[in-house]
Amino acid sequence: MSTSDALPPPSRRPGPFRWLWYAVGGRLPARYREWVLYDLTCRTWPIRHLARLLTQLVPVAAVLIVLLPGPLWVRVMAIVGGSLIGLMYSYVFLYEATERRATKAGYPHGTAQHVREERRAGRALGQALEEFERRNRVRHPRG
Repeated sequence: MSTSDALPPPSRRPGPFRWLWYAVGGRLPARYREWVLYDLTCRTWPIRHLARLLTQLVPVAAVLIVLLPGPLWVRVMAIVGGSLIGLMYSYVFLYEATERRATKAGYPHGTAQHVREERRAGRALGQALEEFERRNRVRHPRG
């Protein structure tokens, strides 16, 4: 694991209400800028993106289940089908969506992708070094 990937998340995290605002597309205050970049570039960033999407989707789905007429199974299946299509569509624009969030936090366009590439390269370099050391380990004769 590279040093850049091992960095802990910034100590200043948004509280639950600010995170909800951020999840639905709101802009966080500048003091959370580092956390936003971490959120968009850490190892689990696609899962975090999914969590933000589900945060937007669940309340709408709940309201639709209650308000739509018809048998419950039809309403649920319609919402599940529509949600899956929406989630697939959102994942098509995954990189663009994260870059937009990084830009909202004040970073130049392309920063999130650049940081992810640096971390990926750092991990690959660390793995290559471990593999090299494993293969070229000097065996000491027992004596």
